[in-house]
Amino acid sequence: MQDMHNYLATVPFDVYELALFHLVVKHRSFSRAAEAAGLTQSAVTRQMQGLESSLGIDLIERTTRSVRVTPAGEFLDRESIRLLGDVESLLQRLREDFGDARKEVRVGVSRTVGLAYLPGFFHANRRRCPEIGTRFSSLTGAEILVALAANELDLGVLTAPGRLPPGLRVTHRFRDAFTLIAPGSSAESVPTRDRPWQRWAEAQSWLLIGDDSTTGQALRQWVRRQGWTIAPAMELDSFDLIINLVALGMGASFVPIRALALYGRKRGLRRVTLRARFERELVVVMRRHRKAPEHLTRFVENILF
Repeated sequence: MQDMHNYLATVPFDVYELALFHLVVKHRSFSRAAEAAGLTQSAVTRQMQGLESSLGIDLIERTTRSVRVTPAGEFLDRESIRLLGDVESLLQRLREDFGDARKEVRVGVSRTVGLAYLPGFFHANRRRCPEIGTRFSSLTGAEILVALAANELDLGVLTAPGRLPPGLRVTHRFRDAFTLIAPGSSAESVPTRDRPWQRWAEAQSWLLIGDDSTTGQALRQWVRRQGWTIAPAMELDSFDLIINLVALGMGASFVPIRALALYGRKRGLRRVTLRARFERELVVVMRRHRKAPEHLTRFVENILF
């Protein structure tokens, strides 16, 4: 017991200080972190000064206009986010299992995953478990992974990342094939054996998913491997928006075949057949649990992909 007393008396920070530190790193601002925590800016500043003093290490460099996180601060932020997520998960389970909090599943879906995919993710669970609430967020893939690690989300749907962060696991994987679409008015000019694809492609106004996404980067690499050269006139973060813009005659694009299910009767769309086909892998990701909450396990079992 004396050893425990000595440990608690000398530990350099507590969960409260660590949570405030993460807010400062997240917002890169003391004022915005204070607003998120419901504190004054001076109170957050004092907490961070006390944390750095206890550790004897500089975590944050302050200027009059910005906050820069030191390498030590980046390390602490990255390595401790799982700890804060575990604490939040524990409190959430206490509220749901022993308090009166309604059970819910917090789901983050990547912006590059179209609306047509969502019924397969939500419908069966809503029908079989109507008492379970669902909270939906549309985020980037990178934001989903961070939110999962911090226990701000229970599940994420995104393009398979190159490397999955520690503490997360994949529950589902499925292939997602793409097709080329063009405005319906371009029927007479689509590429054929007598009309080379590259010549046609160079004449198009291309609407492409942004290259800041995993899907956008992979799609561009695939296009280069085909020996094609295309330059985007517009870069967007939603395939549903891209499909609607193509139907309005604004350009051509590569989109998931499944996403077209919601637009099957759009006369302004024309699918163009190519010999090669781009595919991506979509995954459903969740935190690793010693024992996952029953309502979360049931939700995962009800996914229809």
